[in-house]
Amino acid sequence: MPSVSSGKIWFTKIKHFAFIGLSVALLSGCLGTRHLKEGEKLLYKQQIKIDDKKFDATPLENIYVAKTNQKLFGLPIHRLVWLYYAGENHFKPEKFIQKKEKKEKKFDGKIKAATSQKKVNNLQYRKLRKTEAFNKKIENGNNFMQWGEKLSVYDSASTQLTQEKIQGYLFANGYFLNQVEAGIAADNRKMQVLYSVRLNKPYRLDSVTYYCSDTQISKLIAKDAANQNIKRGMIYNQESFGKERERIELLLRDNGYYSFSRQFIDFAVDTTVVQPQRVTVHVNIRIPANLKKHLQFRIDSLHFTPDVGVKVDSGMRRNTQRYRGINFHNYTNRFHKKVLRQRVFIFHDSLYSRSQTFLTQKQLANLDIFKFVNINYDTSGGKFVANIFGSPQEKYSWGNEAGVSVTQGFPGPYYSLNFKQRNLFGGLEIFELNGRFGLEGVASATSIGNFYKSTEANLNASITLPQFLFPFKGNRSTQLAKFNPRTRLLAGYTYTDRPEYNRSIITASATYTWENTKSLLFSFSPLNLNVIRSDTTAAFGAILRDLESKGNRLINAFKPSYVSSMLFSVTWNQHNYGGNVNSFFVRAALESGGTMLNFWTPSLIKKEGLQPYQFVRANVDLRRTQIAGKNAQVAMRVNAGIGYAYSSNKVLPYEKNFFVGGSNSVRAWRPRRLGQGSATPDSSANPRDNGLFNYRFEKPGDILLEGSLEWRQKLFGFINYAFFVDVGNVWSIRSNSDSKTKFTTQFFKEFGVGTGVGLRFDFTFLILRLDVGMKVYDPARPEGDKFVLNKVKFFKPFGTEREPVIFNIGIGYPF
Repeated sequence: MPSVSSGKIWFTKIKHFAFIGLSVALLSGCLGTRHLKEGEKLLYKQQIKIDDKKFDATPLENIYVAKTNQKLFGLPIHRLVWLYYAGENHFKPEKFIQKKEKKEKKFDGKIKAATSQKKVNNLQYRKLRKTEAFNKKIENGNNFMQWGEKLSVYDSASTQLTQEKIQGYLFANGYFLNQVEAGIAADNRKMQVLYSVRLNKPYRLDSVTYYCSDTQISKLIAKDAANQNIKRGMIYNQESFGKERERIELLLRDNGYYSFSRQFIDFAVDTTVVQPQRVTVHVNIRIPANLKKHLQFRIDSLHFTPDVGVKVDSGMRRNTQRYRGINFHNYTNRFHKKVLRQRVFIFHDSLYSRSQTFLTQKQLANLDIFKFVNINYDTSGGKFVANIFGSPQEKYSWGNEAGVSVTQGFPGPYYSLNFKQRNLFGGLEIFELNGRFGLEGVASATSIGNFYKSTEANLNASITLPQFLFPFKGNRSTQLAKFNPRTRLLAGYTYTDRPEYNRSIITASATYTWENTKSLLFSFSPLNLNVIRSDTTAAFGAILRDLESKGNRLINAFKPSYVSSMLFSVTWNQHNYGGNVNSFFVRAALESGGTMLNFWTPSLIKKEGLQPYQFVRANVDLRRTQIAGKNAQVAMRVNAGIGYAYSSNKVLPYEKNFFVGGSNSVRAWRPRRLGQGSATPDSSANPRDNGLFNYRFEKPGDILLEGSLEWRQKLFGFINYAFFVDVGNVWSIRSNSDSKTKFTTQFFKEFGVGTGVGLRFDFTFLILRLDVGMKVYDPARPEGDKFVLNKVKFFKPFGTEREPVIFNIGIGYPF
């Protein structure tokens, strides 16, 4: 149990922090109002109070005409106001004007001396970018002023306009008789505004009728009635009327009405002919002037030109070939017509369809063969002709990248080279060759405090086909083309060299991928083969054997191994997860390893002395982001997995184990060092240093449970901050020498808990992340001593009473 004296010390620290925080808050309030001019008052707070608690008032918060200054955690800490005026005190626009003129003069000289038009264009573009940057600072101030915000000054006109906008919003949502009053309270030089809203009874739709003199259109609308956005009994909602107008337009444009637009749709709303708080809606679809009905178009002919923009010899003409209803016009037969036809969902004599047109454009673009795909329709000459134009990309392309990698050790340089050949065999196949070489500083596995150079190199070659290679053939392939089917064949080699060992992996795989919807992606690998070989030093081998005797299976990573599996995964990415929107992401995977070994054992296994593995493994990763105010977001993650080995060695392949800890997991523990269960980290192989546990070795497990909750908010400019809480652990399924590692019904008592703060530097092209993780609850410690937050220290020496914080560096968000 923690001592009473340590508890007092911790309580004293909390009081000091609270006093400092309160002082900063009070000081910040003074710093805000002191920028007010004579007669001005600070718009300190705005609030909307509605008489019906069930009404969702969240959208109303975006209606305020004047915004209050951002506060930190709801406290009167106006960090952005301070930032703005700190920048304004040093802002001299004439300096930027002079710099702009000097830079323009310099570029003008270079442009005048340029020897080619290409160089002139490049210099003019750079000059424009520099000029725009200076103009932005001249108009909006220096960086501090742009990152900060001016003090929000109360204005009665803004209050009146806000009141009117609230009334308009409520009216548009069916509350025609709403009442809004603005109450103003003054406190010294601060103003608070309370908008009191009385909704009154909403108006509901009593009846919805549709009329069109064109009977064909009337039938289509009646047939699609289940998808109506306005229905009898619902509260009047103006937005629903816009959605209904859009639905009707898309419905008709998918059924041949190429020239139809929403301007032909009228709504007549009447509140006088029925009982109070009821609305009748009449939807009228007008006919174009001088016509008896809307024109319905069928495809008379279909033309595809796949080589727009290709340079050819003068006098060369395109030839025309007809294939399955399409007239192909091209200089040479460079693209396989069968594959192209599979991706075209427009057919001769079929009704025009806007959806099928967009689907065709999307699936042709997915081939990664064309720079752009354009589809237009020609109605001249009394015919309805569909024209598809594609501008092909370069057959060969190279790419290279150099940078610094950040994984589990110290940053190190890397260089990668990529080669791509499109249309390899004429069937729109894509061949890719990717190589990477990198160096990184990693902790020694045989001593404490030493870091060594780790070298890793890999080379992968792959061929991607724009269809399922087999067993689907013929018409079935055409039917599946709308799901963007792909077959990817890959072979690769990876080599790792460290002072304790070197390791090589030969990989071969075949993978099918397809998309059911825009947000749903499937992947199935019927073949995934890895042959792994390693050489270890004598000292490292002895450590691995000692760990094996204690239940740690790290040694399996360095045995000659044969790992084969079949893998199926599904990914649901709703609303583009990771953006500044409410979104949800799920990835689930199911893997069966060594399945074929039940029926047949390759001679390679016995000949090369490889260790085979048989296992099943499942994993599900759920992530969610929720907007939580201006420039703020809450991110949540739950990650769970289980693996079971049934081969003779009773263990999972090392790469199939689960791990917890690190910059993308529980950040208060070093990478892969949390677990298993409540087992105390081994200390016999390397005695504790000043009482610290021995966390030098990874802790693989069969069962994984982890979760994270993170608050993210913009601090200023391109810098964001975050607060997070992480929980998690791994367990074994089978018993070993330490029963504390096994998963039991008391698993919830064995979660490691960490918390911390972080900074995110958003450079647009990448996000650099710095996180500081601190342990809160350590399941490896004895009962009564598991809470360790009060023992966190930033500086050495560390020990049982001085728990170190963990610094994490990463690229991108942790989840």
